[in-house]
Amino acid sequence: MSNTFDKYKVLIIDDEQDITEILETVLEREGFKNISVASCGTEGIRMFSSGNPDIVLLDIMLPDMTGYEVFNHIRKTSQVPILFISAKSEEVDRLLGFALGADDYITKPFSAKEVAFRLKVRLKAIDSTGVNNQIKSKRVITIGNVSINEETGEVTKGGEIVELTAKELKLLMYFINNPNRIISKEMICNEVWGEDFFGYDNTITVHVRKLRMKLEDNPSKPKYITTVIGLGYKFVMKGE
Repeated sequence: MSNTFDKYKVLIIDDEQDITEILETVLEREGFKNISVASCGTEGIRMFSSGNPDIVLLDIMLPDMTGYEVFNHIRKTSQVPILFISAKSEEVDRLLGFALGADDYITKPFSAKEVAFRLKVRLKAIDSTGVNNQIKSKRVITIGNVSINEETGEVTKGGEIVELTAKELKLLMYFINNPNRIISKEMICNEVWGEDFFGYDNTITVHVRKLRMKLEDNPSKPKYITTVIGLGYKFVMKGE
């Protein structure tokens, strides 16, 4: 492998011009010569299709769509490394990024030199093995016959993978991080949806019901996601 990284094509998808300019400057100093920048999701998808980059830096908060949507679009045709860069530092957002299959999750503000280092590590791994050989830690929570991998966001029941939507996973992780305490719908709305509670009552009820259908042995008599009448919900964990 050469001492420089000029053979690799890097695509940055981020609408903050000051950040992309810093990244471009530092990456060029670190040996990257083929760098493209898109300021929105639509442009990023188009540039990815036409430019065939080797690695992608992807912001989550874009003006026309979310980075998660761009990620899913790219993954339909390619397995190139994708590193999320985001101002969203909450654990549930990081877990959601990894659950989708992201190769890394970098929170703003960050050191551009550190970003360059992470790109190099990822590209060296692929260059030496031909595959993504990063080993992620396996921190698994087991509740009955349900297992949740906190690092990857993978959820299984009885050994079978449970397919969750992004919101369902985020809601589940919020429950897991707040076990055995009463959580109001207002708290759920604020932490999971990031919105004021008004108008979300039925939405939250529906998502809780769907989680129960997927995780509980008897959704009509839930053991884990219980209702506290008049107050909200409680995620029951008894040291499994």
